[in-house]
Amino acid sequence: MTAVLFDFSGTLFRVESTESWLRAVLSAAEVDCPEGEVLDAARALEVAGALPGGANPVALPEELAGVWAVRDESAELHRAAYTGLSRRVPLPDPALHDALYERHMNPAAWTPYPDTEEVLRTLRGHGVGIGVVSNIGWDLRPVFRAHGLDAYVDTYVMSYEHGVQKPDPRLFAVALDALGAEPAGTVMVGDSRAADGGAAALGCRVHFVDHLPVDERPDALLPVLDLVGVARRPATPTQA
Repeated sequence: MTAVLFDFSGTLFRVESTESWLRAVLSAAEVDCPEGEVLDAARALEVAGALPGGANPVALPEELAGVWAVRDESAELHRAAYTGLSRRVPLPDPALHDALYERHMNPAAWTPYPDTEEVLRTLRGHGVGIGVVSNIGWDLRPVFRAHGLDAYVDTYVMSYEHGVQKPDPRLFAVALDALGAEPAGTVMVGDSRAADGGAAALGCRVHFVDHLPVDERPDALLPVLDLVGVARRPATPTQA
């Protein structure tokens, strides 16, 4: 294997909890809200599926079904889908809904899984090409930079920049072209069989991990090293 493609949310990084997300926004806006109301609103936002990278809606409103289906094809659609879900939950100030959307793009809202750095560093040390292929409506590069992981990634392919979303094979093909990699020598790693499994249509091997909280998934990425064949041989000294 000469290249590995990774999904972002639920694979390399995990977004903060819905409660943490809401509390951060309330604090920044200096909105004093009774504790019971904060917890109730957090639970309602969770059920609504309003946090990008968090749980999907328990029940998708009919009026949002169309934009939800294509939400990752542009920044505008992504914002419309998630703020539409958020606004179904009453908050002390209507402006908080836009603030919530802005918060989820803040690097502080994201935590890498415990083995993310080790796996990326090891692959890089062995000269394996690394790409991030994500269904997303905003630029995730600052998240990688803030957490010191950007230097390990050779290319980012984000759905909103190309107007197509996984499982469309065209998105994976863009990453392969950028890496100069062949599908047969590439592993796609992701948490969604429906989306990330689309790489198999090109002939890539696909490996799935579970989308779990960071403290519940300490080492699910490590088997990728075995798949690529670099886990037990030293890195080439000339490669960094």
